[in-house]
Amino acid sequence: MMKAIFSVLVFLVLAGAATIAAWYTVESRGIAPEVLEARYVTPEDSFISIGGARVRVRIEGPEDAPVIIMNHGYTHSLETWNDWAAALEGEYRVVRYDLSGHGLTGPDPELRYAPEERAAFLGALMDELDIERAIVAGNSLGGLVAWRFASAFPDRVEALLLVAPGVFSINGVSDEPVPVPLAMRVFLMTAPKSGMRKAAEKVYGDDSKVTDATVERMRDMIRRKGNGAALVNALTEFTLPDPTEKLKALETPTLILWGTEDAIIPIDHGERMAALMPNAQLVILAGVGHVAQEEAPEETLTHVSPFLDGL
Repeated sequence: MMKAIFSVLVFLVLAGAATIAAWYTVESRGIAPEVLEARYVTPEDSFISIGGARVRVRIEGPEDAPVIIMNHGYTHSLETWNDWAAALEGEYRVVRYDLSGHGLTGPDPELRYAPEERAAFLGALMDELDIERAIVAGNSLGGLVAWRFASAFPDRVEALLLVAPGVFSINGVSDEPVPVPLAMRVFLMTAPKSGMRKAAEKVYGDDSKVTDATVERMRDMIRRKGNGAALVNALTEFTLPDPTEKLKALETPTLILWGTEDAIIPIDHGERMAALMPNAQLVILAGVGHVAQEEAPEETLTHVSPFLDGL
């Protein structure tokens, strides 16, 4: 019996060592930024410096049009807004960027990953681009950034477009972060192909809409050199304190979109959020998952366009 237990312990130790070795091998190798930039950068992209961070920004639409700034979710990149940007760029100046630790922006040398730091970073981005006031959109983590920025700087936000934003405590996260599980660390540091497909399917309501190109792009962006460690670091700083008083005081006109098949954040978070905010409307999207702007762009835009027209 003791010999068998010892054998199991040896196996677990060796397996753990192999896993840790895999992390460092993948992270040290990664994908070179220049390789991904050659693959994904468009003529509308530029890289700007914000507090020592090199940030990818994509700007489309008339220079004198009202500005919409789009913030993507955790592990995603600015491409998640492709369909919205294409539909809105005729009448709006559409600004998208890769959040720090994501996409082609890569890790932040100052490690500004906490939600309040990301909100402040959005303000710095607007300052760098000479944008005084804008409509701010956000999905998931990007939605948390958007409404937190509007709460802190209401004079700089004309309206909010929120797609399943982070709001209330979930998965044990509240005023304090929770430990990052080993499985999550391994996933973020290695981005296995099969795991990435499952992750993409989890954020969609309809798995059949998940394309190979979407999975490949998500995987590429996570595997950009330095992003794996940055994504893990971001979770160690991620908090969701009680937002009640901030939401009650947030008078910015707000459209909240939430899919009935959201497997990441419960739909009742949207109902609670809309009930607290004095000038918000909630739209429920049947059969749609967590990234509604990507999974169901036409349906979401049928609600976004009249909301914007009414501002």
